[in-house]
Amino acid sequence: MEKQSLFIAIEGLDGSGKSSVSRQLAEMLNESSNGAVMLTYEPHDPSCAGVFIRQVLTKEITRFTPRVLALAFAANRLDHCDREIIPWLEGGENRIVLTDRYYLSSLVYQSSDDFPYAAVFALNEKAKKPDIIFFIEVSDQICYERMKIRNQPEELFEKNLSDSRRKYHEAISFLRAHNHDNIVEIDGSGSINEVANAILQKYRPSSQ
Repeated sequence: MEKQSLFIAIEGLDGSGKSSVSRQLAEMLNESSNGAVMLTYEPHDPSCAGVFIRQVLTKEITRFTPRVLALAFAANRLDHCDREIIPWLEGGENRIVLTDRYYLSSLVYQSSDDFPYAAVFALNEKAKKPDIIFFIEVSDQICYERMKIRNQPEELFEKNLSDSRRKYHEAISFLRAHNHDNIVEIDGSGSINEVANAILQKYRPSSQ
C-alpha cells in the first residue's frame, strides 16, 4: 500500500515554544521517515509579500491597513503552498510537511470587529488544509518568560496575550464548525522534548 503524505501545522501564542517544538518534532519524524520531512514556517519570507509582512511584524513599516495585511498573508500562504508545500508532499511516498503557523494564526491576528473570522478565512480557503493542527496551550506567564529568555526585539503581535488566547479559542471553534479542521490542543508547559513527544503520542502516521 502506498504511504500517505502528512501535513501538520503547529500553532500557539508567541512564547508558547511552538518554533522550538516544531524543530524538535521535525528531528523526531526525520528519524523514522528517512529524511522525508520538510520543516517550514509562516509568514514565509521567500514567498509572495514575505518581505512586506516581515517589515510590518518588525515595525519597520507602521502605516498599513489590517485588510492589506490580511491579503498579504493570504497571498504569502497560497504562494507558499503552490511552490513549496504541495510539491514536497507530492514528490514521493511518506512525505511530511511541518509548518510553524498557518491559517489559524491569520484568523486570530488579521480579524477585527468589522473583518470577522469568516472574512479572513475566505481569503485563505484555497490554501491546502492541514491533516492536523496542533495548538500549544501555555499560560501567559510562561509565554512572557520565554519571550524574555530569547532576548529579541518585540514584534507587532507579541502583547495582549490574554486577548490573543481568547481569539485563538474562538477561531479554533470557528474552524472546527465551518471547515471541519482536525485541531488538537496540547499542554505546552513542559520541556520542548516533552511537548514534542506529547504531539507524537496524539498522532502518528499509520505507516510508522
